[in-house]
Amino acid sequence: MTDSRNASTTPADAFAGGPLDLPGWTHVYSGKVRDLYSPDLPALGGVHPLGDVVLVVASDRVSAYDHVLSPGIPDKGVVLTQLSLWWFEQLADLVDNHVVSVEASAEPGDGLVPDVVAGRAMICRRLDMFPVECVARGYLTGSGLAEYRAGGQVTGIPLPAGLVDGSRLPEPIFTPATKAEVGEHDENVTFDEVAHRIGGDDAARLRDLTLAVYARAEEIARERGVILADTKLEFGTVSGPDGERTIVLGDEVLTPDSSRFWPADDWEPGRAQASFDKQFVRDWLTSDASGWDRAGDTAPPVLPADVVLRTRERYLEAFERITGSVL
Repeated sequence: MTDSRNASTTPADAFAGGPLDLPGWTHVYSGKVRDLYSPDLPALGGVHPLGDVVLVVASDRVSAYDHVLSPGIPDKGVVLTQLSLWWFEQLADLVDNHVVSVEASAEPGDGLVPDVVAGRAMICRRLDMFPVECVARGYLTGSGLAEYRAGGQVTGIPLPAGLVDGSRLPEPIFTPATKAEVGEHDENVTFDEVAHRIGGDDAARLRDLTLAVYARAEEIARERGVILADTKLEFGTVSGPDGERTIVLGDEVLTPDSSRFWPADDWEPGRAQASFDKQFVRDWLTSDASGWDRAGDTAPPVLPADVVLRTRERYLEAFERITGSVL
């Protein structure tokens, strides 16, 4: 799983904390899971050989209920990166993506992926990101279920009566959300609100691309005995020499962190579904065993070893069932 060149020198928990000191790269931003680095251009003669790029590193951090938890889930960042790369290949004829290279450095500071993060990092084109989370839902659950129960609709899209948790929708729907800062909640919004923010043409294109990606991925997953209930995508643009803008798929794609994957043989509408993600973490945090008050102002407790282990196994199982390969 971990690159053998670094296993003896890099502690496993090094990827569960903050950003790393990476030769040739400067840390510029951290999200809940990913750390972003810019190239050290002066050391590279003023320009990166691959163009206007950034290094995106997936850590082993795990979050739930708007808290980053401790410890992390070993190898989670590797699973997220490798599964994203696999999906980018499956979607290449539908939409361009931001990955430029995953080649490991031949020598420190050469502008490629530093050895220590090889397998969990991608060199990506710098995008001008749209300020919207592009969500496609084929099944009703989560915040979509809450909206439906409150008013029979999701982001302004009316749905048939009688649906329950886990119901398959008559057809997939586009239910966008605003992007939230770390520690804040995303907020579901209507298509019209998205069109007002970014323009009608771009909003329609994002909707069409999101539903096309979902349709392709849902079919692939279903063939492997996995239900893709919903997924969140992020898009940005790049401009060519002539100034023409191209919409590009960025961030991660179709991972257990950005999507709900359910075992098809265990699907039963009317109850919460088993899922290939951090379900064990959420379940433990809300159980009496954790002693944590979600409504209070204290940080969550440290995760027990068995919860960490079972969560790691679930991420690995998701990768293996979807791709047919073993990490």
